[in-house]
Amino acid sequence: MKAATPILDIIGLRKSFGANEILKGIDLAVRAQETVFIIGPSGSGKSTLLRCCNRLEMPDSGTVRVDGVDLGHATTDINAMRRRIGMVFQSFNLYPHMKAIDNITLALRRVSKKSRTEAERIALAALEQVGLAEKSNAYPAELSGGQQQRVAIARALALEPKVMLFDEPTSALDPELVGSVLAVMSDMRRAGMTMVVVSHEMRFARDAADRVVFMDHGVIVEQGTPSEVFGQARHQRTRAFVSQLER
Repeated sequence: MKAATPILDIIGLRKSFGANEILKGIDLAVRAQETVFIIGPSGSGKSTLLRCCNRLEMPDSGTVRVDGVDLGHATTDINAMRRRIGMVFQSFNLYPHMKAIDNITLALRRVSKKSRTEAERIALAALEQVGLAEKSNAYPAELSGGQQQRVAIARALALEPKVMLFDEPTSALDPELVGSVLAVMSDMRRAGMTMVVVSHEMRFARDAADRVVFMDHGVIVEQGTPSEVFGQARHQRTRAFVSQLER
């Protein structure tokens, strides 16, 4: 049974860039161990919403709480909170001059103040979790795109986050490499990781999501189970978007 108390609670979130209002009062609550997919056309505010969830973007107004902590409060240690919020981008953001294991241990040593021995133990366990233990000493250039993204996921997992945010994690990958990343995400879901995923992988959303949220023009148009949103959408805008994707 999944907990009813939200581990990620977004209330009245607004964000503008100049005169362009990107988020127009978003309310979204994500329960622990829930997998929520956010879908919608480009420019609908999906990525901005994710970036506000770990303060990579500062909202203009509204509240984001993670594990009960208000990220915008003056007394909140945002760097400490970011250790509870894993983030995986469409670009892998690995340091090219560092081996896979060193890309993971860097934050463990500098941010979490782990010893080298402890950091390497945790990093190897994270690489094992994403199926890449044998690549621990490989440099990013020696890895496929899918493998690099799995290292990026391992880097986030190593900090033991409460929630993982994925911003189009497979969009930069060749089609044949997408499956390996989605398989890791499926394993994480089965292990009970809370995940918020921005993605156009609709088949994966059907299979993996507990809830699908459709955004357009900075608002949540509707949300529901995958069968509700993909098969019985209430709003014409949602139906039009889903039908376009399935052509």
